[in-house]
Amino acid sequence: MNILISNDDGINAEGIKILAEEISKIANTYVVAPDSPRSASGHAITLHKPILINDEFIAENVESYSTSGTPADCVKVGIESILRDIEIDLVLSGINNGPNLGTDVIYSGTVAAAIEGLIEGKPSIALSCDSSRVTTEEYREAAQYTAKLVKKLEGNLDKLSGNILNVNFPKGDKKGVRITKLGKRIYNNVMDDRESIRGQRYVWMGGDLASVEQDKDSDIFAVENGYISITPVHINMTETNRINELKALGIEQ
Repeated sequence: MNILISNDDGINAEGIKILAEEISKIANTYVVAPDSPRSASGHAITLHKPILINDEFIAENVESYSTSGTPADCVKVGIESILRDIEIDLVLSGINNGPNLGTDVIYSGTVAAAIEGLIEGKPSIALSCDSSRVTTEEYREAAQYTAKLVKKLEGNLDKLSGNILNVNFPKGDKKGVRITKLGKRIYNNVMDDRESIRGQRYVWMGGDLASVEQDKDSDIFAVENGYISITPVHINMTETNRINELKALGIEQ
């Protein structure tokens, strides 16, 4: 089995190194990741400048590269250029330093790398830990669980056809695993408008999570209650229920 690993925390992130070490015990492992952090980069790709590629060392028996591109770039370039002579069977993205839950998946570079794997026709899984300061032990535990999940899915990767799996690991002791749906993330945004000494207007954007009641089958509820959440996520954004309603308005010519 040939597995490509990427992330949005960068090639030197502890999460990707530990994941590569664990996955290399069960599969041929390749890493293509950004040369520096690209968090919250979404699904951006690089079209108007070259993407630089460098050889890297992640772990023994792991062929590794960094690029100057985004997480989505890394998967695209990895499959179509760097590893073009290797049939990649599965794409893993992570392990991210911080959760990717609910509607935050839209902004996530970690999830975008997995979705790029899906676009490339590869089964893909995004992996994140629900903490801003993940310990080595937490990364190791998450990586070991991921290796077990990969072994369980090995003969059933067709179950990932048309979707990715978005996996989030809770803090502390794990009560079990839940198959979930995306929850709701709402922020109280803060726009701090400022002006430089040269008169240039600029803004710092930030904010805190608002308190939102979550459905009990959501990923956020599961993680907050100590369960690993696994959410199937697809990219067909068509709202089919609206098609006939819009046709009824006479919009079509």
